[in-house]
Amino acid sequence: MITALALLFVCNTANAQITPAPPANGNDTMSTIQIVQGKSLREKTIDSGKVIETIAGDVILKENNSVFNCDSVVLYGGDSDIVEAFGNVHINQNDSIDTYSQYLRYVGKDHMAFLQKDVKLTDKKGILYTQALQYDLKNNIGNYTQGGKVINGKTVLTSDAGTYYADTRDVYFKNNVHLVDPKYNIVTDSLLYNTESQLATFITGTYIKSKNGGDIYTTTGTYDLKGGKAFFGNRSIIKDSSRIYVADNSAYDEKSGIAQLQGNAIIRDSLNGYTVLGNEIYLNKKNNTFLATQKPVLIFKGDGNDSTFISADTLFSGISQPDTTLIDSSTIIDTVKQTVVVKSSDSSLRYFQAFHHVRIFNDSLQAVCDSLFYSSQDSVFRLFKQPLLFANHSQISGDTMHLYIKNRKANRLYVFYNGMIINKDADDMYNQISGRTINGYFKNGQLDYVRVKGSPAQSVYYPQNNDSAYIGLNRSTGDVIDIFFVKKELNKVKFINNVDGTLYPMLQIPPDQRYLKGFLWLDDRRPKSKLELFE
Repeated sequence: MITALALLFVCNTANAQITPAPPANGNDTMSTIQIVQGKSLREKTIDSGKVIETIAGDVILKENNSVFNCDSVVLYGGDSDIVEAFGNVHINQNDSIDTYSQYLRYVGKDHMAFLQKDVKLTDKKGILYTQALQYDLKNNIGNYTQGGKVINGKTVLTSDAGTYYADTRDVYFKNNVHLVDPKYNIVTDSLLYNTESQLATFITGTYIKSKNGGDIYTTTGTYDLKGGKAFFGNRSIIKDSSRIYVADNSAYDEKSGIAQLQGNAIIRDSLNGYTVLGNEIYLNKKNNTFLATQKPVLIFKGDGNDSTFISADTLFSGISQPDTTLIDSSTIIDTVKQTVVVKSSDSSLRYFQAFHHVRIFNDSLQAVCDSLFYSSQDSVFRLFKQPLLFANHSQISGDTMHLYIKNRKANRLYVFYNGMIINKDADDMYNQISGRTINGYFKNGQLDYVRVKGSPAQSVYYPQNNDSAYIGLNRSTGDVIDIFFVKKELNKVKFINNVDGTLYPMLQIPPDQRYLKGFLWLDDRRPKSKLELFE
């Protein structure tokens, strides 16, 4: 039953205060709904014998901390305390939440408001627009099912249905959800959004389009529209103009430009033809660098299935061209976490650095070293600190190696200082040549010809007759030694200038003449398959 506690009744000629009589049933218990103001009051008995009250003109009602304004109202009273309000309806709660509409049906018993036509709800952070809203004033929860729009600063969200939680400022958007802000365009089926923190929470399949270019596909995560920080889980897919990023978990800070990929992370670059895998990858989008750790593997795409796989403790890449001398790994880690001046904005000119326990696998050749540098500007792999290269039955070593790539295949090898090539011919028989420098040339990715220079160059070679029978051991020196390969096998050794040598018959080879100084056959360090690099 609605009881009017105070009513200001304004007549055409004078103002008067009217206090309505107690209800007919004699119940003096006061309802929570109060009539504060109105210009005219009328009572009418309807068919059921129930008396209703109508108030018109600047109507004000009050219930606890909620104030209702409207042009006119019908008070039904009874057990439900039903109110129908018409025209310019306004509900104010605790001076913090305002709701507007052109029609209101309010059930006082349940504290439930049903608003229709041009509904607007605002919490001073965001504004909700809809044509029909069910609003629970007791629990401060609103629901719409006929389409709605929320405007929060420069962010606009629309959906077919939604639930608004006033106490926490959360909105749960459902069905055909669309979020548009100055940076992103988001489409999903369900989305949680907080109008105060401007935090969007993704709970189902979501597509995010960046206004600067790029796409994100995720099923779980959050995006702080105010702070510019995002987190994505469940192997979300992130795309930009030339790369795809995938990881168990991904995080990005727009302000610093730092992104972190964690858990089976992948970067696939179609422009430069490479893929990076690792359990931890950091990216700096401002200087276009990345740092991969925790068993990282770099893959350069080749012709068909002939790709090159590189593993190391740490992988780093950037687009500013540094000196080819390797930078210390601690400096690299600091660089990727900072904004540095990039000398070249051409992302196709990219360099890569690998640190410690570097292993390389390709169907044609394999290699190991401590550190590696590669630049797409000259397509040269530079191997540092005790590098070893393996090609078919040959092992090549030296202080430093440069491996030149052409059309994504090995084209030339340059080894300088303490170079040695060892070719395993048979059990306990190794052809060996050492010198100051080694120049090797490849044909269709296979080692074809090698020239060794020294002062002098030395060799241990097991020649064969026309019947492929070994005739002995030839230990020689010369200024230049040329080695020729046919069908992946050592075929001929040629000595040039100042040649001096001795041929020992097979049964008379002195044990101390079988090996050159520094001989080490290190086939156990050779990667036998690409799968080893992922272990």
